[in-house]
Amino acid sequence: MTEKMIGSVTHYYNHLHVATVRITDGELHLGDMIHIEGHTSDFIQKIASMELEHKSVDVAKPGDIVGIATNEHARENDRVYVVH
Repeated sequence: MTEKMIGSVTHYYNHLHVATVRITDGELHLGDMIHIEGHTSDFIQKIASMELEHKSVDVAKPGDIVGIATNEHARENDRVYVVH
């Protein structure tokens, strides 16, 4: 398995279990496997839903800040990788 960093978490909403992720490099697609890693975070999950400005999207590109439903708690500045 290889990983490529595509962005970082900018905020986490506890009550929604949603992380906002700023995409800085590459594209993120619905169904991609991601690895979120930080000081206390370290988990892998599949992207089941992704929103850009409160609208569902299938692809996020550099410069986008998307909301992603997460299975575990993420924190600001956690690194986000796409797993291949």
